[in-house]
Amino acid sequence: MKAIYLLAASVALAADVPKKVNDGYGDFLLVPAGEFKMGDNFKEGDPREKPVHAVYVDAFYIGKFEVTNGDWKKFQNDPGYDDPKLWPGRRAVPKDQSPYWNQGANHGGGTPDSDNYPVIGVNWDAATAYCNWLSAKTGKKYRLPTEAEWEKAARGTDQRRFPWGNSVDLSYANIVGSQKYDTVKPVGSYAKGASPYGAMDMGGSVLEWCSDWYARGYYSVSPKKNPKGPEKGAYRVLRGGSFFFEAIDARSAARSGAWPSFQAFRMVGFRAAREP
Repeated sequence: MKAIYLLAASVALAADVPKKVNDGYGDFLLVPAGEFKMGDNFKEGDPREKPVHAVYVDAFYIGKFEVTNGDWKKFQNDPGYDDPKLWPGRRAVPKDQSPYWNQGANHGGGTPDSDNYPVIGVNWDAATAYCNWLSAKTGKKYRLPTEAEWEKAARGTDQRRFPWGNSVDLSYANIVGSQKYDTVKPVGSYAKGASPYGAMDMGGSVLEWCSDWYARGYYSVSPKKNPKGPEKGAYRVLRGGSFFFEAIDARSAARSGAWPSFQAFRMVGFRAAREP
């Protein structure tokens, strides 16, 4: 009887959780709690994507879109931008440091009609500071997704290779060959490329920062529930492929890493996650 009561309470609680929330800074979509298989055993995969292993993650919300120039401007123009408490190293990145902000060819945020393009050239420190700022503004907990959360949000629970399924062509994502000049396009430009939960551009577009430290062999020692990556490292995880990468790198299991303070990557952006 107790087990039945607990199950009923759990179902009722799940029913009360909204599928979408918006605290004034864009739509965030529910990724329900549960297990999925993380990694890729296909021959095209890389050893760092193995072994495929079962992972359980608690419920969370994922940004429907990558953070845009328009989103970033709200942070950049806020008086709290330079608040040391927001920044992992207690020191803000200068507002004019991005080498792409004023480049029209890359639709930088300082150029006309660019608000709906993903912000690029943002390092891990700045992406984390943005999430901390969102938390302060809304009273909710925003952060970068963990690597496991990111992969589940991208591919769901059926082990599909890409957010949209198991095959890919240039109509699904902004990857090499999708346009004459390899650069960003407005978020949500590829309607066929939605993930099982409705998140857009999780394959191609820009690489996205995750919260974890990167380790090539982490999957062999990863805990089954809510893995958060190694305790330390030199690089932070990047996920999602980009406009500068081939289709194979748009697979949801593909993973890489980069130095968190390095800013000069025009193919790097991010999306935020929110706790329920």
